Amino acid sequence: MSNTPLTELTGDYVFDPAHTRIGFVARHAMVTKVRGHFAEWEGRAHLDGGDPANSTATVTIKAASITTGNEQRDGHLRTNDFLDAPNFPDIVFTSTGSTALGDDDYRVDGTLTIKDVTRPISLELAYQGSATDPGGNLRVGFEGRTTINRKDFGITWNAALEGGGVLVGDKVVLEFDVSAIRQG
Repeated sequence: MSNTPLTELTGDYVFDPAHTRIGFVARHAMVTKVRGHFAEWEGRAHLDGGDPANSTATVTIKAASITTGNEQRDGHLRTNDFLDAPNFPDIVFTSTGSTALGDDDYRVDGTLTIKDVTRPISLELAYQGSATDPGGNLRVGFEGRTTINRKDFGITWNAALEGGGVLVGDKVVLEFDVSAIRQG
């Protein structure tokens, strides 16, 4: 990790699509986990190294870009049973505040909108460091996650299993591996 003081990291950043992953994990059939990610999104942040509480971030995800490695499942996830991508093309996170939890750990509070439902969430983020890439761009890295209940966002479809339980778990872990490039 770079020893760059946080105050020197203050500025506006865009998330690098080639080096950032926005993913998820959900329980399937009560026995395994399905992992996936979103292939299309845009993210921006303003980092305030002097006062991290003044940092902000916005991420807009294209719901139709959901990818799990299985075309049939991906198609079903895009329907009204889940994300209803034709009618609600964007999933949006907007930060409302942040708190330093330790040297490199932060909690970012914000709102998440899926379909037509907006709910408050908190992300746990770990600062991974900064570096100047070969192109002379200053980059910062963060890893984070949060767990949501999909039913809180009106995603209630499920199927009962013959031996008990359900096909899709209610809890979904959202994962973020972010490489952001300072602008200007």
